[in-house]
Amino acid sequence: MFQLLWILIVGLILGALARLILSGKQNIPIWLTMIAGVGGAWLGNAVSGWIHVRHTGGVDWIRHALQLGFAVALVALASAMWAGRSSARH
Repeated sequence: MFQLLWILIVGLILGALARLILSGKQNIPIWLTMIAGVGGAWLGNAVSGWIHVRHTGGVDWIRHALQLGFAVALVALASAMWAGRSSARH
């Protein structure tokens, strides 16, 4: 149970950092930001394992950069899809 809470907290932090990095306003709810952050963390871990840089001596900067990069991409994608969804309603 505690691991799930930790995953959600990390997802929220990554999603919030991704929103800060992106220019302009991302009109997406906080839960979607969290999901994009969790997805970015998961994809970053997968790719870092695939290219064999997941576990290094010290801080895993490459893995964290990949996680943040994927989170930025997912927040941008979610923001575009959310804006399209809300404009289709009106």
